[in-house]
Amino acid sequence: MVPDTVYLAMEMLPLRLQKNDRIQIVVSASSPELAAPFNGGVGSYRVGDDGTVSTSVDRSSSTSNYVVDWDGTIDFPVLGKMQVEGLTLEEVREMVRGLLISKEYINSPAVRVELLNLKVTMMGAVGNQVLQVPEGRITLLEAITRSGGLQVNADPQAVFVIREENGVRKKYVNDVESKAVFDSPTFYLQQNDIVYVEPKTAVMTPREQQTRQYIGFGMSMLSIALTLFALLK
Repeated sequence: MVPDTVYLAMEMLPLRLQKNDRIQIVVSASSPELAAPFNGGVGSYRVGDDGTVSTSVDRSSSTSNYVVDWDGTIDFPVLGKMQVEGLTLEEVREMVRGLLISKEYINSPAVRVELLNLKVTMMGAVGNQVLQVPEGRITLLEAITRSGGLQVNADPQAVFVIREENGVRKKYVNDVESKAVFDSPTFYLQQNDIVYVEPKTAVMTPREQQTRQYIGFGMSMLSIALTLFALLK
């Protein structure tokens, strides 16, 4: 990269839900009693034959967290199974809101959807750890920085991002010293990405370095001795 040069990063695309993702869906309404059955209230609501909902919710035991099942669905209260894999958070929000209105459960609901498990696994010559990203998005360069930066034996031209797309794992290679990294489809990391930084060579401990020096010195002395022996014959 050239100092004092402006590089434009690629557009940040919205995250799309994957299997085993954990999301939170919170429904609000002008009358809290109407929203309560859709926020995980336990044993306290009934849907009548005419579609009306009667409720008496124990709010202390309510939950609004869901895990995307292996078939790509979540089991949402009252509305039942909903296909969410591959959708953005905004698309899920609009789907839930639309169903609540079309089925006449709530006239004007407010729906909030959040991803709870955005994490990135760092491996190789960058430190082995799992980064939790509560703020929702992180770039490849930020993830490397949070992991302590590239180690002395890291190859900056061999920074791999392993990502699952449509059930297939793909490997992207990045040169983090090149401006091309800003155009990489993995510049903005996604949930469950694996970042692997390939090492150039193994880093020797001080004792290993000292041993190698002794071996080198010994080989030099042996070479000199053999040369003198050949000359004196």
